[in-house]
Amino acid sequence: MQSGYANVQHWIVEYEPEEAKKVDTLMGWAGSGDMRGQLRLKFETKEEAIAYAERNALSYNLAEPNIRRVIPKSYSDNFKYTKVE
Repeated sequence: MQSGYANVQHWIVEYEPEEAKKVDTLMGWAGSGDMRGQLRLKFETKEEAIAYAERNALSYNLAEPNIRRVIPKSYSDNFKYTKVE
């Protein structure tokens, strides 16, 4: 499989958890009362995400995306006679 570029051209704002997760003794699920942990806001540009954080007086950490280097591959190369293993 190869990873695609769909849904990677946006910036995401995520809230840090305000309380630790607790394990439910009956079911064994992890959960907390922090509803903001489920919230993910998407923005088209980095400037829009920063403006939202500053407008709502949120402290933020910015993580720049890694440059992805793509090496073109062909499926037929797996079956070449000259392939060395």
